Amino acid sequence: MKRVPSVFVAICAVLAGSFPFAPEAAAGQGLCSTMRARLLAGGGHASGLLVVDAGTGRTVCARAAGRQRPLASNMKLFTTATALSRFGAEYRVATRVLATGTLGWDGVLHGSLYLEGGGDPALGTPAFYDRFQAGLGTNLLALVPQIRATGIRSVSGRVYADDTIFDRLRGVADSGYATSGYIGPLSGLAFDAGYSGASASGFAADPAKLAASTLSGALNGAGIEVNRQVALAPTPSAATQIAVVRSPKLTRLVNLTDVYSDNFFAEMLIKLLGAHFGGAGSTAAGAQVVEQFAAEHGSGLHAVDGSGLTRSGRASPTQIVALLRSIADTEAGEELIQDLALAGHEGTVADRMHGTAAYGRCRTKTGTLTGVSNLSGYCFNRDGKTMIFSILMAGVGNLTLAHYEQDRIAGAVASY
Repeated sequence: MKRVPSVFVAICAVLAGSFPFAPEAAAGQGLCSTMRARLLAGGGHASGLLVVDAGTGRTVCARAAGRQRPLASNMKLFTTATALSRFGAEYRVATRVLATGTLGWDGVLHGSLYLEGGGDPALGTPAFYDRFQAGLGTNLLALVPQIRATGIRSVSGRVYADDTIFDRLRGVADSGYATSGYIGPLSGLAFDAGYSGASASGFAADPAKLAASTLSGALNGAGIEVNRQVALAPTPSAATQIAVVRSPKLTRLVNLTDVYSDNFFAEMLIKLLGAHFGGAGSTAAGAQVVEQFAAEHGSGLHAVDGSGLTRSGRASPTQIVALLRSIADTEAGEELIQDLALAGHEGTVADRMHGTAAYGRCRTKTGTLTGVSNLSGYCFNRDGKTMIFSILMAGVGNLTLAHYEQDRIAGAVASY
């Protein structure tokens, strides 16, 4: 029998062993090439992409993934992930009424009332939040029956508004820290998302004073006489709490922030992070807390606000995917995933990804600025795999085209 050279046998063995995997590898490479082509078609050569298998950490597709680009509203992924992790999903923000002085036998409070803000972005009246926030809100007016239950029927002083948990910068860097056209004025005692009335026709000059004035009017309407003139003042340390309302659970605040890309809520949350974990109720202090959190999870970013309105807020697809993968199996991560918009069903992606594998299988966060369009999140494939992806398009000339190509990339991710 003729002997087959051992080298030939070895080559055959290698080839035979590789055949079962070659078609899959080739298909994967073809899919990645398609995703890269769509990335460039939608966002130009300044764009980046990363797709990773969450279970194995294997990179499925990448293109310029390490370069930082404007985050736009993908910044909210970092803000809300930090908030869920630091506060916990069940956390509720408190707004309190405290009293000074003494209560007489005749129901007269010889002192004043202090409406102390806790940084709740949802504080308002049902007339506003039922119309503009799908019923998600904290009812300021629920303080009135609590105050009445103490026996107070008249107040010799007045209602003071305490917004000192935050600084008094009304906006972020994008607007020179003044109130912008994109978000209402930020305040430690926010009210109706910064609007001047339930019709949301314009912003309030001072949300804290408007909240105190609304409370004062409601008290008088309930038979508790109090001076209609309100003022700003910090709550005295000797004051006694007599009423409190608490926000919806933090996970619900995060859900509204991410699903509808609510800039006001995001900026309030980053100041809240600063107030509790950064030493000051400021955007800058909150941004440092977010950057530290990202670093703890093997990620990173340059954070300058909570919403992504400011173009200098930047991260790379690698950093976004690193954050999403690191927290995915934590309690905060599980909440974050459920609080992102479901493709084709909710919020900013309600009318997107129809007819693709991403429909109903990807939870995503969008991001849009002039020339910028981003989409990042998780896809849950039919075979049980979880994929994490980040698309950062930084050279967008046609937003409709960018969305079209992103949606097809997400569909490819969901079918991988």
